[in-house]
Amino acid sequence: MYEVSKFFHLAAGLIWLGGMTILIWAVRPTAIAQLEPSQRIPLLHGILARFLKAVWLCILVLLITGGLMFAGVDMHIAPKGWHVMLGLGFVMFAIFGHLYFVPFRRLQRSVAVADWPTAARHLAQIHTLVLTNFALGWIAVAAVVVWR
Repeated sequence: MYEVSKFFHLAAGLIWLGGMTILIWAVRPTAIAQLEPSQRIPLLHGILARFLKAVWLCILVLLITGGLMFAGVDMHIAPKGWHVMLGLGFVMFAIFGHLYFVPFRRLQRSVAVADWPTAARHLAQIHTLVLTNFALGWIAVAAVVVWR
């Protein structure tokens, strides 16, 4: 059961981190370079709407599988890296919740009325939060791999 949980835990983490990678390094810069705000913002909003739904599923899988893996080990003898990942994971979930319920919801309202300057500000806030979670995610991965 542990190996199955570990597989799904890794898959969910890879999907979340991989999605952030492509958004940060490919989609956003290309959209900024090639599209006017009236085209770019609805495109990025649409991509985010789909991706954020997937992230909710990833978070659910990460919580369940992480809990299952921790349940099989005494917390006092679990590797220190696991504890770091757990703490960073909760911080990442909180940041994601804020991202979804505050700037993303505001972005949705701005896109609905074609208020591109306001929508661009919300996208910039989302970008900062995604960068933060991206860094935290890789720190969590490094902690588990390095800190045993």
